[in-house]
Amino acid sequence: MRTHPLTATIVAMIVTLASLSFSTQPAGADETCLSPYTTSLIKGQEKYLQVWTLGMKGVGDESDKLVTIDVDPESKTFGKVVNTVSVGGRGEAHHMGFTDDRKYIWAGRLDDSKIFIFDVGTDPSKPKLVNTISDFDKKTGYVGPHTFYALPGRMLVGALSNTKDHGGVTGLAVYNNAGEFLSAHPMPTTDGGDGYGYDIGINPRKNALLTSSFTGWNNYMMDFGTLVNDKEAMKNFGATMVMWNLKSLKPDTVFSVPGAPLEIRWSLNVAAGDDWAITASALTSQLWLIKRDENGKWQATDVAAIGDPSKIPLPVDISIAADGKSLWVNTFMDGKTRLFDISNPEKPVQVYEKKTGSQVNMVSQSWDGKRVYVTTSLLANWDKKGDDNEQFLKAFEWDGKDLVEKFEVDFLKEKLGRAHHMKFTGGKLSPTNYPTGTTDPAEASTSN
Repeated sequence: MRTHPLTATIVAMIVTLASLSFSTQPAGADETCLSPYTTSLIKGQEKYLQVWTLGMKGVGDESDKLVTIDVDPESKTFGKVVNTVSVGGRGEAHHMGFTDDRKYIWAGRLDDSKIFIFDVGTDPSKPKLVNTISDFDKKTGYVGPHTFYALPGRMLVGALSNTKDHGGVTGLAVYNNAGEFLSAHPMPTTDGGDGYGYDIGINPRKNALLTSSFTGWNNYMMDFGTLVNDKEAMKNFGATMVMWNLKSLKPDTVFSVPGAPLEIRWSLNVAAGDDWAITASALTSQLWLIKRDENGKWQATDVAAIGDPSKIPLPVDISIAADGKSLWVNTFMDGKTRLFDISNPEKPVQVYEKKTGSQVNMVSQSWDGKRVYVTTSLLANWDKKGDDNEQFLKAFEWDGKDLVEKFEVDFLKEKLGRAHHMKFTGGKLSPTNYPTGTTDPAEASTSN
């Protein structure tokens, strides 16, 4: 493990100070899966979706790219692609995340481990590539930067693999917002730890940093059909979650959570005193609750099945409501978007489902719960073949009873590629980190 002279202790001090500032101030708008340290939140209708898109051979320029879609119903270009930024080559574009000031997006690739930093604050309708980190693997010893989670002035990066054997043992890396590597923190491999990593979720009020686990480069770059028929390869999936001490960035407790637990969502209902998180295990199709027991000890418990687990619907992404009362779940194999009532998180109940595509992956909802967005691509070598390889972004309105489609962007017809991760930009932002007097960079750009 390589470390910068600025040690993890100093980083932890920064996190501690920031937690005092932000932990009692829940967000008032925006999407519901942001780091609690994110500022400059959208206070109204989001104006643009940024979609991190995998390039496809024979499709357009074949390059990975950031695609910008206008989602403002009052705009003349509503539901249309208004900008693309190609980064060159195909390296398995996957997830992305905002810096704490919300001016920049960090977007990673799982194959070549490159990280691209886009300025989305100056003009979110026309993001600009401003930096590329090409030595993540050399600096950290890790491969596949997956999760980008804002800390105050820092970016916490969760990886999926390693440079030694491209297996699943991996770790976390801390960078500053300028893109300089600071420190690396391996996933635990003792006391029940399997060393695997995936998502990150932080609850500053509880000094809690939670991580989940997936699989390494050897598996996620393999053809899906080949993988599921390889008995040895199928043994190499994560089966744990880890509760870390946020202040020290040291692991505290390892939970047994079989079946590759993926996305982590802490309840945002601070007013109700919620201090629990929820996740979905991909291979076993279960919702898991991470919550303190009566003795104050964190526990992980499976609380509900997602669809018919025997058919392996493959839950891939979840989106929690701002009040912590409901949860959207996308299942890749059957192409369904399900809604669970989690008002009692210990007994979730499915209340709705809709087939939204032949394959669906990411799902994001607006803070008011009225808008739900869905994309399709899981991994280039895992996506379905032929006509079932739909690649789109769909925007829905949730009227309380049904998802009503408002528009669709066909990424194949538009010669863009495979639509994966989404982030909201535009809207009415606070003036922090933007030009004096400007509250909406989008409006500023259109007035010129």
